[in-house]
Amino acid sequence: MKSIIGIRREDKNKWERRVPLIPSHTGEIIQNYPVEIWIQPSQIRIFSDEDYIRESARVIENLSSCSITFAVKEIPLHFFEREKAYMFFSHTTKGQPYNMPMLKRMLELGCTLIDYERVVNDKGQRLIFFGPQAGQAGMIDTLWALGQRIKHEGKENPFTSIKRAYQYRSLVEAKEEIEKAGKQIHKNGLDRSLTPLTCGFAGYGRVSQGAQEIFDHLPLEEIKPREINAFFKNKNFSSNKVYKIVFKEEHMVEPISSAHRFGLQDYYDYPDKYKPVFESYLPNLTILVNCIYWEPRYPRFVTKKFLRHLWSYDSAPRLKVIGDISCDVEGSVECTVHSTSPDNPVFVYDPIDDKTNDGFEGRGVVVMAIDNLPAEISLESSIFFSNTLKSFIPAIAKADFSCDFDHCHLPAPIKNAVIIYRGKFTPDYEYMKEFIKK
Repeated sequence: MKSIIGIRREDKNKWERRVPLIPSHTGEIIQNYPVEIWIQPSQIRIFSDEDYIRESARVIENLSSCSITFAVKEIPLHFFEREKAYMFFSHTTKGQPYNMPMLKRMLELGCTLIDYERVVNDKGQRLIFFGPQAGQAGMIDTLWALGQRIKHEGKENPFTSIKRAYQYRSLVEAKEEIEKAGKQIHKNGLDRSLTPLTCGFAGYGRVSQGAQEIFDHLPLEEIKPREINAFFKNKNFSSNKVYKIVFKEEHMVEPISSAHRFGLQDYYDYPDKYKPVFESYLPNLTILVNCIYWEPRYPRFVTKKFLRHLWSYDSAPRLKVIGDISCDVEGSVECTVHSTSPDNPVFVYDPIDDKTNDGFEGRGVVVMAIDNLPAEISLESSIFFSNTLKSFIPAIAKADFSCDFDHCHLPAPIKNAVIIYRGKFTPDYEYMKEFIKK
């Protein structure tokens, strides 16, 4: 007997065109396994309904017959059905208030929730993700924001030719445009007021790697964090290149006690033993690209207090743009006071008045904080994501969601990502009961 799995259309906003499973991978699964794949019709999806029909998928509105339904973003309350299983990015494990009604509804209906974010290997590394694409789109938008801010200040610059990520037909086209800007920098140099143009990357994981991949299309030289002061002191820099600095945890915090040495695992386990020191680098950065995974128990790396000090001391600091790809509102970068969208991607944070103004005008730093960056490059994001997810589909389709949790026959990485099973929190997620009491 064939299993039937569903793919829900994305409708959280007009920018969300991604799919969890692309047509060609859908066809592979249908051809090689006893699985039917049903997909809801969509007018905005990056792949057309016809693309799926050609791969023998069934395009249908009602997915009630599916044993499990896959999506990318959160699912609205009305869509859930009693005792059905769903797999998507739920954004609930930190107790995010805006998604607690959804979580409660799934509990009430006896649903099963599997979260991509919690699919990890035995080392805790995520296996299904959009990280590189967030970095790529975020860096494109950050360079665009830099160009617009500098232009607003009355200076022509090579970055004004760069568009927003969603405005390119492909990632290849975006990279070509950035390479052209890089050739202008190499040939003609940057305005003296912008030299040296320094870009700091907070973090070195997949998101940072994606962002660096884009930035590396410019003519650059890499500087180690602890070389920055000497670099500025010696003034041995060029207007015909840009400068990249990658910050790791050891550069961003230090032990409170002088008797202790920095230890990465120790910091992860006992963050209260450490104090942030990253702000000492900020005055020397033109761009900060934030790629750090953050939780409230960790220190903030950019505070409103420090920015207020920076702008009080210098009316025109070097720091022009913060590309907050991580986009934790009032999190590691405290001046990210709200998220933004592709059609309204930036605001200026005024540290003196603690206010924001959409666009590029005004005193302060430009903040890019789009919260669904991979959607801006939906084609590349969907292909990358689907390539990983497809290997898990046959086993998930074969699972028995009617039996008890211990005998549902899900592969270990997927089983570890089951937050709710048949209307109850699984053992690893019992702590989430506190969230729904609030």
